[in-house]
Amino acid sequence: MALIRIEGDDLVVVIEGLDKLWAFKGSLTIPLAHVRGATVDPGIAAEPKGVRAPGSHLPGVIIAGTFHQEGEKVFWDVKDRSKAVVIELSDEQYARLVLQVDDPCATVALIEGTLAGRR
Repeated sequence: MALIRIEGDDLVVVIEGLDKLWAFKGSLTIPLAHVRGATVDPGIAAEPKGVRAPGSHLPGVIIAGTFHQEGEKVFWDVKDRSKAVVIELSDEQYARLVLQVDDPCATVALIEGTLAGRR
């Protein structure tokens, strides 16, 4: 699972527990200027992910790490698809982040509210 918080002008994602090992990454820091938006999307875990490199994908267990699909890089950390949030990015190494969070609606509200206050 991922913890998401806003620190100054950055969106900070902290990967918790053993997910760090599966995802090959412990945290991500993205400037808010590069965050386009966030949505709750439990159905995304059923969609094709592309080529994993590096990462882990055990169907029904975990999707974690970097996946390459149609020329884009997507970072995943999802075990429970019902708690999946998609964060769309621009001008970053990843086109989007697909993350499991404790409270998807609150996470999206935090991100969208912060972005609305900056526009």
